[in-house]
Amino acid sequence: MKILAAIFFILSLNALADPVMEEPFATPDAAQHWEGLKAPHCRMESARGGFALRIEAPSGVTSHASTRRALPLEMLRGTRVRIEALVKAEGVTTPPMPYNGIKVMLNTHSPSGQTWEQQNSVHGSFDWKRVGFTARVPEDATAAWLVLGLEAVNGIAWFDEVKVTVVGRSRTRPAQPASGVAFKGHNESRLRGAMISPNVTAEDLQVLGGQWGANHVRWQLLWGGFPHSPADKGDLAAYDAWLEGALKHLDELLPVCERLGIKVVIDLHTPPGGRNEAKECRLFHEKRFQDSFIAWWEKIARRYRGRKTVWGYDLVNEPVEGIVGEGLMDWRALADATARRVRALDSDHAIIIEPAPWGSPAGLDDFEPLEVPGIVYSVHMYEPGQFTHQGVHGQDTGVSYPGIIAGTKWDKERLRRSLRPAADYQRDYGAHIYIGEFSAIRWAPDGSAERWLRDVIEIMEEQGWDWAYHAFREWNGWSVEHGPDNNDNTRSPTPTPREQLLREWFAKNGKPTSK
Repeated sequence: MKILAAIFFILSLNALADPVMEEPFATPDAAQHWEGLKAPHCRMESARGGFALRIEAPSGVTSHASTRRALPLEMLRGTRVRIEALVKAEGVTTPPMPYNGIKVMLNTHSPSGQTWEQQNSVHGSFDWKRVGFTARVPEDATAAWLVLGLEAVNGIAWFDEVKVTVVGRSRTRPAQPASGVAFKGHNESRLRGAMISPNVTAEDLQVLGGQWGANHVRWQLLWGGFPHSPADKGDLAAYDAWLEGALKHLDELLPVCERLGIKVVIDLHTPPGGRNEAKECRLFHEKRFQDSFIAWWEKIARRYRGRKTVWGYDLVNEPVEGIVGEGLMDWRALADATARRVRALDSDHAIIIEPAPWGSPAGLDDFEPLEVPGIVYSVHMYEPGQFTHQGVHGQDTGVSYPGIIAGTKWDKERLRRSLRPAADYQRDYGAHIYIGEFSAIRWAPDGSAERWLRDVIEIMEEQGWDWAYHAFREWNGWSVEHGPDNNDNTRSPTPTPREQLLREWFAKNGKPTSK
């Protein structure tokens, strides 16, 4: 039998991993404190030796049914939380977008706007299983809601054993800024370049480095696609064969980079195990993938130590943990263990760490710095996503910058605020910051993409950060060589304003010198 307590809140958060809220739906009236429960679509039902919340979106009647409960905001501001629930489903239709479907979702409100965090792509028919994710609650949050339900789908879902747990807090900021010179791993005033296609050629590098003047590339070791790839199948022998082939391609073109004065970051874009349906790295769900990850970075460190053309090692692109498996390392612990192994083999090259999730600037808010020498911290900049990714994965188009986007005024100052966690991290710890990706889709209206890029680059330059534009001769949606017409897949016969902008900044580069 289930515990007979209904809802209880933990009044003290002296230790992490204590639940802030647990909802076992133990009694027939357990859902009375949830808002929006509308019979007959939402009701309590006998299940699992007790009760569960049943939510239905019947075909032909509705495609949306949900309920929500306010969370104890005073306990959650500035924390990272794990949201989880047991879920059962019957005939939940395929959602039109990954973020539709069965909802176990955290909705937060703050002066900066709203966020909606969840595990994506939950639908179909299945017996009880755990659905969950981790998310951050802003320091200035004004409301936090836990949402259960169905969105833009039909079918039935049952919810039980809902839990909210604090698993991280905002890092402790030092009283005084760090002093001294930050480790960069190179001697240049700035590295300015681009992420390149995994199928890059010597001719491509000649254009980017020789004609345009870039002095840096982020070399993505990418297997097939992102975020999903053949690595998702979990076949480590196949993964090993692919990665060895990708490194051979890098080996063949490193002399070209050296001749052109291009510093290379080796970016493990596809880690062992790939990602699950929710786009979480399977590194955090199976030990064999963590073992393979560490072993491969030891191989890479041995292979490239002493190669002056290599600037550093970007351990994994845009890590996403989800709920970390029993006995496994979370991202900070895995990054620390891997960095120590790499540093024992290679004392010179920068080790580049992106925070979870997705390498977002806000991820640095609760990421305590590693006590390993030679670390560079990296974030990616795509905010606001409604603008930068318009027309991608079915998102609306016609969004201009600057302007009101998703209810918030976005201009250069708002972009600067989005990047503030990286600037604060640099100030607090004397850390060097690298923007490994930033971009706006080329078909943003009325020259918006060029304006957004100009503002972001100027902010990065103010801070003295190295940067790599996403991307050069990869998918043409991000290409500065293509014009604003998303139906035209040919390169522009004349330089676009976005290409001209990048080349203006590349013209300021010094070519990398030996350390």
